[in-house]
Amino acid sequence: GYIVHGVKRRSSSFNTARIDHLYQDPHGEDVRFFLHYGDMTDATNLIRLIQETQPSEIYNLAAQSHVQVSFETPEYTANADGLGTLRLLEAIRILDMGRSVRFYQASTSELYGQVQETPQRETTPFYPRSPYAVAKVYGHWITVNYRESFGLFAVSGILFNHESPRRGREFVTRKISEGAARIKLGLDDTLALGSLDARRDWGYAPEYVDAMWRMLQRPDPADYVIGTGRQHSVRDFVRIAFQHVQLDPDDFVRVDPELVRPAEVDSLLADPTKAREELGWSARISFEDLVRTMVEADLEAQERASGRRRGGAGTR
Repeated sequence: GYIVHGVKRRSSSFNTARIDHLYQDPHGEDVRFFLHYGDMTDATNLIRLIQETQPSEIYNLAAQSHVQVSFETPEYTANADGLGTLRLLEAIRILDMGRSVRFYQASTSELYGQVQETPQRETTPFYPRSPYAVAKVYGHWITVNYRESFGLFAVSGILFNHESPRRGREFVTRKISEGAARIKLGLDDTLALGSLDARRDWGYAPEYVDAMWRMLQRPDPADYVIGTGRQHSVRDFVRIAFQHVQLDPDDFVRVDPELVRPAEVDSLLADPTKAREELGWSARISFEDLVRTMVEADLEAQERASGRRRGGAGTR
């Protein structure tokens, strides 16, 4: 079994809501999950953590990962997402742990941006369209560089959009699922969104975590595109979400130009052939079931928080 060491970003406030159900008192018996304070902008901190925990696998999911926010905080995004990856790789090299540690870098379909071919595969040229995507391009290529220069087992998973009820409220999918739930319960009467025509390849996050793990179990390091190979629009997501709560989205959804990106990414679609053939991995949860799962989770959460039930106010 694994001993799991999670790194929590240093902050004056705790932000552990998504993993509170996993928390174990570190003084208890048979504890297998530990949290440490970390900071992707602090190289000495990362070196100390890796030296103390002696991991066999490192999954770098740390990032300022909101595309719109990256236009407002481009320097921080570059520092945490781009140089942060370098700091982790350099820590492994400095500590001479290249033979004992396997490193996973969370790359993103946003690398492709203004796509040069459809669908996108491992060899598709990158054309990033946001400070977030540019920082992630650096993180991707510095991972390749350390693999080829120093012989590290370092891989990148180019993951297309992966969602679940744990998705942050600032992301469009969660905005839709929670918005539909709140409108159904009479807690809100409108939902403001940006572009409804952007098309993405959406999958279920737990399945994608399995793909990450499989990459680090291979005999040789390689990069993989992870996605469903199917594409839907934001409008499709809205339609299915509101259908689940038996409402017409045209009555509640409005487009806010302020929410449209300065440089929009119109279409992303994965070609996961390599992952299927070499990892034995493929997506199983359908887009429709993913949307319904998220809406149902938000309905239950909003019912608990508000004391309201879905059969009452807010329906039309």
